[in-house]
Amino acid sequence: MAIPNSLLWAVDIFGRVYTLSTAGQYWELCKDRQLEFKRVSAVKHCCWGIACDHQVYAYIFSSDVPIRYQEETYENQRWNPVGGFCEKLMPSDRWQWSDVSGLKHQQLDSFTLPSPHWEWESDWYVDENIGGEPTEKGGWTYAIDFPATYAKDKKWNSCVRRRRWIRYRRYKSRDTWAKISSHDDPKQLPDPFNDITIGGWEITDEPMGRLSVWAVSLQGRVWYREDVCHHNPEGSSWSLIATPGEAVQISCGPYDLLWATLWEGQAIVREGIDRNNPQGISWTIVEPPSSENGILHVSVGVNVVWAVMKDRKVWFRRGVNSHNPCGTSWIEMVGEMMMVNVGLNDQVWGIGCEDRAVYFRQGVTPSELSGKTWKAIVSGRESDRSQTGSSTSLLSAGCFFSDDVREQMSLIVQSDADISSDTESPQIHPNLANTPLSDAAASVNGNNGGSQSAEASANAAVDPLDSAPEEASPGSDNGEKAGLEKPESSADQDPHPAELQWTNIDLKEAHKKPLLSTSTFPETSSLSSLGMFSVGVEEHYGADEHPLWAWVCGGGCLVDSHSSLKWFTLQSGLLSSVQSLSLSISPAQTTAWRKQIFQQLSERTKRELENFRHYEQAIEQSVWVKTGTLQWWRSWKPHKWTDVRVALEQFTGNDGMRDSILFIYYMFHEEKKYLHVFLNEVTILVEVLNDAKHSFALYTPERTKQRWPIRLAATTEQEMHDWLALLSMSCCESRRIQGPPSHQAIWSITCKGDIFVSEPSPELEAAPHLMPCDQMFWRQIGGHLRLIECNSHGIVWGIGYDHTAWVYTGGYGGGFIQGLASSADNIYMQSDVKCVYIYENQRWNPVTGYSNRGLPTDRYMWSDASGLQECTKVNTKPPSPQWSWVSDWYIDFNISGGTDREGWQYAADFPASYHGHKTMKDFVRRRRWAREHHGFTWEQISPSCQSRLGHSTKSGLLREMGLPSTGVQCLHKSLQVSAVEQSRSSRSKDVVS
Repeated sequence: MAIPNSLLWAVDIFGRVYTLSTAGQYWELCKDRQLEFKRVSAVKHCCWGIACDHQVYAYIFSSDVPIRYQEETYENQRWNPVGGFCEKLMPSDRWQWSDVSGLKHQQLDSFTLPSPHWEWESDWYVDENIGGEPTEKGGWTYAIDFPATYAKDKKWNSCVRRRRWIRYRRYKSRDTWAKISSHDDPKQLPDPFNDITIGGWEITDEPMGRLSVWAVSLQGRVWYREDVCHHNPEGSSWSLIATPGEAVQISCGPYDLLWATLWEGQAIVREGIDRNNPQGISWTIVEPPSSENGILHVSVGVNVVWAVMKDRKVWFRRGVNSHNPCGTSWIEMVGEMMMVNVGLNDQVWGIGCEDRAVYFRQGVTPSELSGKTWKAIVSGRESDRSQTGSSTSLLSAGCFFSDDVREQMSLIVQSDADISSDTESPQIHPNLANTPLSDAAASVNGNNGGSQSAEASANAAVDPLDSAPEEASPGSDNGEKAGLEKPESSADQDPHPAELQWTNIDLKEAHKKPLLSTSTFPETSSLSSLGMFSVGVEEHYGADEHPLWAWVCGGGCLVDSHSSLKWFTLQSGLLSSVQSLSLSISPAQTTAWRKQIFQQLSERTKRELENFRHYEQAIEQSVWVKTGTLQWWRSWKPHKWTDVRVALEQFTGNDGMRDSILFIYYMFHEEKKYLHVFLNEVTILVEVLNDAKHSFALYTPERTKQRWPIRLAATTEQEMHDWLALLSMSCCESRRIQGPPSHQAIWSITCKGDIFVSEPSPELEAAPHLMPCDQMFWRQIGGHLRLIECNSHGIVWGIGYDHTAWVYTGGYGGGFIQGLASSADNIYMQSDVKCVYIYENQRWNPVTGYSNRGLPTDRYMWSDASGLQECTKVNTKPPSPQWSWVSDWYIDFNISGGTDREGWQYAADFPASYHGHKTMKDFVRRRRWAREHHGFTWEQISPSCQSRLGHSTKSGLLREMGLPSTGVQCLHKSLQVSAVEQSRSSRSKDVVS
């Protein structure tokens, strides 16, 4: 058996181990049929299991490359002046035969095979190479003393020598179950194993081929298998790991996640697992979702943990990863399972409680780890391929028709026979009530020829579950032919064929367990149909029935949401048999049946759904995750940007309420740590202007008081905008805010001109506990304005930095939020022109006059208006790539206090009152430089309503547009002031020119 690409492992209730390939559609029985297993745990190249004798077995797949292990030992000698190099060493020397270090005594005959599953390839021989270069004959290397650097050439001072002997052993137990040695101590009572799990092959920087094998004994102790790797697939020994209680079951993921369950119903999580310490350091206890029902079974993956409670309810653990192995909270899923198992890519399998079928969780993706629905795997066993004949097809058809349907079918055929023969009505054999539909038709047709043929047909009507396939096929064929002939002849003779008398039909299932329980209707194979088909576990099934499963493992099964699997479709033999059965029904009967069956199915669907209304919908209770890599500004000294991994986790509850958490994972002194932010506590998301980083900040009420927000930076501006849009949308969903701002919204503008809006809550002005302003949530609306005004009717006006009036159109979204939550119209492009001002400062020097050299206590010679921040012509840039310079730097003469002809203002010192002429007491001066930049933003504003206010008379445009009087006085005044300032600016420019 070659190494398979991907296999799903399962154990039935009789302990037989099966595998299902992702490319196949039949379960294949494992070769070794003498052993019966309780459970298995698999990876791609091997599988470990616990048999019914509570012993551990390993199944290693064969491959073209053998598993070989090299044993080595060193022969050491010292030079003697009498006889030369000899075996007699000094008392302080190492052993004559030792390991490479010389500390361990290793003679050639001391090496034995670790288990019966190994065999020697050859005898001992001398390695005549050192460092890839051949040595002299004999393989000796020389040195001055032990230990030292050895060389292949002998020198005059070489007093010691050594050579290496090697021997290879090969692992021979491939494609079979190999028994692993037990941990039992002969001085103590035996402690057999109860559960086993393997994983850990993806631990960071771990050597290739190493595995972590964990086991739980019947006494509740946890054991770890040492040195399991590719060259030693069965490991070396068992090590006892102390636990805070008695363990019941254990599960290990591909990375460093390890969970176990306790008898008390709690879960314990192993922390500190890494490549240097694969056993971990300590345990952490995780409480179950409810105290009434403890945890019975857990299974972990890369970023997920699934659990089954003692009441068989399935739960999902959110927020699980290597930085936070305990997770954050529990989420209840739909359905009841005997057990669940997480495989590769965090895909999930389970065993149903009712039917003991294997289920696959569909819709599991890296962004939605909880998936959407359960779907039953209907693949048959390899031994069942020849048993898909007519008898099984009749049983499959029994899932569609109830006993009432069969009885009425018999009555219809009987009535047709009465009319055609005009004789005494025949008696129906009592066994016909329990025969399949085709057999009943055959029996009635046989009565037309005499009672002897009726008895023969009745005897031939054997239950297809209890008969062999070759015995059931002829009876079925005869029944089908008879059913085709007789109704047609009677329909030709009778102008008024008998009508169907349908009464109280609920299409109940067959008495025997159906072959395809939940997959007959593909659209009903979701989790809502788990309770439709009841199967008792104590019922013994025949060789041709659907198997009952006890355990499933997907650790070696590589599938994803886009994989094309053949596990969920009916076999071709069953489809053809069902089709042939339908041919035994006449066209006249088919027309009436369609209407009745459709009506009955509709009523049944309503009744079925009523039984499941108390179940929680899985798609309404999902987890969505977005991960990425950013940089985080560390909040302790030394402050610096640190590479972090972030994960945005969003949970949707039963009521449709969405809650999101932002996790930030970082390393501190080689220790994994994390911090988290609940997005329903975020008050504002704002872009931070930084020359070197595309960064943004998250504020919460607590961090606002500390004046230390969470600052994150992305590598590109597009990535930053994507995160801003996603976080902004998640914050709004957590607070149930969507669509455009309400009429009561509070509008605000930042110092950069960005527009934010806040929806007032009833607690904002409710006495006696008023809501603090730092707890108000602000969301960005976009655009760029200098001031803004609104009223209670929802009319919002604003003025840009270029003195253009804008009106809000009612749209929302656009820009970097476009496509996520934006309106389809009323989103336009806004343009604005803004002036940037910097100041040139000089101090008077008695020698050189005014110069750029100031006192040590002076402000920067090029600064902003306050003088606290240095602003030069070179380092002053537009606020974002949406802005671009439209002019060069020029001297601004339009400044309060006036200027001289060169634009200077004078004062006695910094800062002071400036004036436009020089006096004897003026020792400092400054002048203002201006530069305009033009920008486009994504605000939902109406360009048809813009008007450049070049003159104060244009403020009358507001009245012409019908702006309500409420709250308009401040806007009128602002418009007039802006127009006056623009008029002054134009006049000053004319003077300069």
